[in-house]
Amino acid sequence: MAESKHPSMAESERPSMAESKHLNTTRREFIQASLIAGGGLYLGLGGCTGDQELLGPDPLRILILGGTGFIGPHQVEYALNQGHTVTLFNRGMTNPHLFPDVEKLVGDRNDNLEALRGREWDVVIDNPTTDPAWVRLSASVLKDAVQQYVFISTLSVFADDGVVDQDEYGVVAEYDEEAGEAVTGSGYGGQKVLCERAAEEAFPGRTTVIRPSIITGPGDPTMRFPYWPVRISRGGEVLLPGEYADPIQIIDARDLAEFTISLCERSVPGIFNTSAPAYPMGRMLEDVRDGLGTEATFTWVPEDFLNEQEVLRQINGLFSIAVRVPGLEGYNQYNVDKAIGAGLSIRHMGETARDIVAWYEAASEDERPGGRLLSAEREAEVLAAWHAQG
Repeated sequence: MAESKHPSMAESERPSMAESKHLNTTRREFIQASLIAGGGLYLGLGGCTGDQELLGPDPLRILILGGTGFIGPHQVEYALNQGHTVTLFNRGMTNPHLFPDVEKLVGDRNDNLEALRGREWDVVIDNPTTDPAWVRLSASVLKDAVQQYVFISTLSVFADDGVVDQDEYGVVAEYDEEAGEAVTGSGYGGQKVLCERAAEEAFPGRTTVIRPSIITGPGDPTMRFPYWPVRISRGGEVLLPGEYADPIQIIDARDLAEFTISLCERSVPGIFNTSAPAYPMGRMLEDVRDGLGTEATFTWVPEDFLNEQEVLRQINGLFSIAVRVPGLEGYNQYNVDKAIGAGLSIRHMGETARDIVAWYEAASEDERPGGRLLSAEREAEVLAAWHAQG
């Protein structure tokens, strides 16, 4: 199959294989050294003079499609703190109480974009879309009204997760829109690819595609990552699936928001795999424990045993063990060098863990994410059964 590339990226932009290997090796060595040193990673934006840093970016008019779900509010808060003007466009049904001082336009991306007509913005950020028809419809209204289109995509776009260290040029999934089914890769990833292409067709050379990994942070509506800080905060012996070295890639929604807005501030087009670099699941959980300051101990148990006990899915929302499944060797091991080089900063996992626990404990039952924690009683039963095997 021919390699699928983003239309805005000329072949000349891609480094030679020798250059790429050298850049990836040296940068990866630096990243690994930073993680081993124990403290997350921060790489500031390059190319700013002292005066520019002092003055800050020029204020932008930012239109956010959605904006009141999970990642949107973090974008809004950071953009406002940076001095930008924000307008939200959505149906007015999800968290309508948020941001009472921000302009809100009500409509529906299926058939009602009238509120967007006759307006102009510097940039639009498209958060919730998996339907390429939505992108085409909004682009038909906005293509002459905004300078830059930012589409939040996903690392699930790749056709083959058996490839380790895939960068932005990896072969992407194909989706038959007429038949409504995937040709290669996942249906979700294939639909996101069509959205990326629709945005670039409408905004050639003015499209920014951000492909995040698993997103977490305060307000995370899932229990994929929050399970771990919430559980570890209780202390005691913690049941863990798989092996210490299983790779994991994750990004705090606030880091994603800051990177997104920074690309808007600099009008940077292109595609970016956006995540923390892969690092061991065990190290990630140690960072969570250290950040929370608990006395928790960890017991790693093979996934086969956990399947027998019928508890694997309750404690493995991050799928850290996927790399041992044939055809998924590259899962959670995507190349994110380009985003880091463009200024993506990653906060320490301990900070993310503390903030999630604080949010979770303050939230009502209705506000907490779906999915159940493995009960303390059931966890103790499984641990006892494991230890009984000698």
